[in-house]
Amino acid sequence: MRVLIVEDEPYLAEAIRDGLRLEAIAADVAGDGTTALEQLGSNDYDVAVLDRDIPGPSGDEVAQRIVASGTGMPILMLTAADRLDDKASGFELGADDYLTKPFELRELVLRLRALARRRGHPRPPVLEVAGLRLDPFRREVYRDGRYVALTRKQFAVLEVLMAADGGVVSAEELLARAWDENADPFTNAVRITVSALRKRLGRPWLISTVPGVGYRIEPMPACAGEPRG
Repeated sequence: MRVLIVEDEPYLAEAIRDGLRLEAIAADVAGDGTTALEQLGSNDYDVAVLDRDIPGPSGDEVAQRIVASGTGMPILMLTAADRLDDKASGFELGADDYLTKPFELRELVLRLRALARRRGHPRPPVLEVAGLRLDPFRREVYRDGRYVALTRKQFAVLEVLMAADGGVVSAEELLARAWDENADPFTNAVRITVSALRKRLGRPWLISTVPGVGYRIEPMPACAGEPRG
């Protein structure tokens, strides 16, 4: 899941972003309405978390623009305004959920996941290839019936690779889909994560490197030798 946090209090925005990342939710931050609209126009998000009282176009105006776009992106309004009238006006603007400050991060995570499920299929399809079985809903991976414990980032990378159905996925695409906009494209984050993922999955190796192109899941895994890249 990737969310946009529109919040003009830097410390709160950073705390939310960092907390969501620990829950395997990629999060970008916009401190004002203008930046929020720019990011919404250039990135795909599963949910928008809007503070109503922000500089530039207000959170209400951003919500109206999201609704008018027809994307169906869920909106969670996050604000200190807790009167019933405030909540009613938020829902009338198109909000799908409303959480008042202060709040527990765990509750925000639960609400975000519920909104993301509601937007699409309640249970995303189980992916299966080369003896691997990945269940996105239960967040479980099995290889030939054996449970494989993965970190959140390893799980996200494996899900992208399996969804490619044997196709090659570039490092840039993995960064865009499994990380967020703050990921440094010049780091070795993808290579290191893929290398660790290979070891978790075990032999014979399932993930191959296509030099200069990217990575792919091998339908017929290699039986010998160390993987390159």
